[in-house]
Amino acid sequence: MARGRQHRRTHGVTAVAGVVCCLGLGAAGCARSDAVAQGPPAGDPVQVLRTAADALVEAGSSRTRTSLEMATGGTRVTILGKGVYDYRKRLGRLEVRLPQDPAGAADRRPITELLAPGALYMKNRGAGVPADKWVRVDTATLSDGNLVTGGATDPFAAAEVLRGTSSAAFVGRTEVAGARVRHYRGTADLEAASQAASEVNRGPLGAAAKGFATARVPFDVYLDDEGRIRKIRHRFSFVNGERHEPVAVASTTLLYGFGAPADVRLPAEEDIYAGRIAQE
Repeated sequence: MARGRQHRRTHGVTAVAGVVCCLGLGAAGCARSDAVAQGPPAGDPVQVLRTAADALVEAGSSRTRTSLEMATGGTRVTILGKGVYDYRKRLGRLEVRLPQDPAGAADRRPITELLAPGALYMKNRGAGVPADKWVRVDTATLSDGNLVTGGATDPFAAAEVLRGTSSAAFVGRTEVAGARVRHYRGTADLEAASQAASEVNRGPLGAAAKGFATARVPFDVYLDDEGRIRKIRHRFSFVNGERHEPVAVASTTLLYGFGAPADVRLPAEEDIYAGRIAQE
């Protein structure tokens, strides 16, 4: 009897010790897994970023918010936008809100912009354009490749700038709008980006490489676990035509709601304004 009780006690102690040991190993395993999760991701950052645009095409579409900041005449100006983008059709629709008039007038009406291969369409453009008409701009004629002109950077063009990544480093893990992301910082070359970009962005990015003060574009980008861009911030520099001084522009694009409907219809020919547009 005594030996039986002793055996049962010993067996119980062994079992409990075994459970504690397993829990300890499990905790250590979790700690190791967490350490791996917090460490740098596998893959060369330069190569990872050069193919980041492909993950957007695979996602199909998304919602987007944009911000364009620039300092001019001692005043900082911020232009905000929001809308949707179809990465397979290369079509997008943004509602762009200009800052309040410096003279103190009421807020301007938002400009509706349609982004399409080779073209930018704007409604509520003002400057003498009838309210029911669209203005069409050939992006091949823009010295910035429409990275700045529209008051927002085309989301897919923003992603394809990364195809010219020349240097990049993993900064760390963080969150963007509730999504776990990997933060990278680096520099892209617009000329290299234009050569590696899809056909629709090859010309515009090539124009930007020649039209900006420098073809080197510093950036910060945040990728989620599926490799999709959640946020990207570029710092462009162009020369002010009047003062011949470089102007720094920070363009931020936030992507979310992947798979959201993005039904973008371009205006009919008769709805496009053919008259002269006044300069604002």
